[in-house]
Amino acid sequence: MLSSSSTAVKYLPLKRRLCFLLKLVCFVSSVLIFCEFLIYYVVLFQCRWPDVKRGAYMSEKETSASVLKAIILADTHLLGEIKGHWLDKLRREWQMERSFQTALWLLQPDIVFILGDVFDEGKWSSPQAWADDVRRFRKMFKHSAFTELVVIAGNHDIGFHYEMTTYKVNRFEKVFNFTSGKLITRKGIKKPAPSRKIARLSPLGCPRTPLPCCDEEKLPASEPILLQHYPLYRKSDAECTGEDSAPPGEKNIPFKEKYDVLSQEASQKV
Repeated sequence: MLSSSSTAVKYLPLKRRLCFLLKLVCFVSSVLIFCEFLIYYVVLFQCRWPDVKRGAYMSEKETSASVLKAIILADTHLLGEIKGHWLDKLRREWQMERSFQTALWLLQPDIVFILGDVFDEGKWSSPQAWADDVRRFRKMFKHSAFTELVVIAGNHDIGFHYEMTTYKVNRFEKVFNFTSGKLITRKGIKKPAPSRKIARLSPLGCPRTPLPCCDEEKLPASEPILLQHYPLYRKSDAECTGEDSAPPGEKNIPFKEKYDVLSQEASQKV
C-alpha cells in the first residue's frame, strides 16, 4: 500500500513537469511565430494605396486599371563575405525577405524599384562572392510574373566613378539588365471618350508623350520622374531637413563635385 502511494506521489510531479514543459514550448513557439512571421502581416496590413480620383467618364474599373502601383526601396546592402558575419546576414536577410514578400502579397504592386546599393561589397567582391550575393538576392526578392523588379546601380554595386571598371559594370548589367540611363514607360492610360488617347507613363505613372489613336486633341505631356542612386549637385545639406538629415555641425560643409555629388553640368543635363 505504501509502495503504491509513493509511486503515485512521484508520478504526479513528473506529470506536472511535463505539462509545464509542454506549455513552455507552446508559448515560445507562439512568440517566435508571431515575432518572426505574423508581425509583418500585422504591420503591413495597415498600409493602403492612396485613393485616386477617377475622371468624369471613367468607371471605377477603368481607374483601377490605369493606376500604376509602385514600391520604391533603396540601400538593401546585402552583406558580403568580407565584412558580413553569417549570423548577422541570416538575421538581416530573413527580416528583409519577410518584409518584401509580405508587402508583395498584401499590396500587390505592379512594379518595384530598388535604387542602388543592392550589395554592400559589390564594388570589390570576387566572382564567386558576387555569384553568392546574387543567389541570395534572387531568393529574397523573388516575385511573380505580375510584378516587375527594376534594380538601379549604386556605388556599392559597381564603385564610385574612380573605382568603376568595365568588368563591374558589365556583370551588374548582365544580372539586372540595367546600368546607366534608361527611360521606362509603364501602364498606358486610356483617356475616356470622346478623346480616346493612350498616354505613355514615366516610371511612377505620370503621363508622358501621348500616342494618338485618332485625329483628336492629344493629352498634355508631363515631365518624367527621375530615379537614381547618386545625388544631384547641391552646395551642401544646409537646406535638408527631417530625421535623416545631416547633423547641424555638418550641414554647411560644402560638397565636392564629381566626388560627393554629381557635377553641375551633369545634373543640369539630367
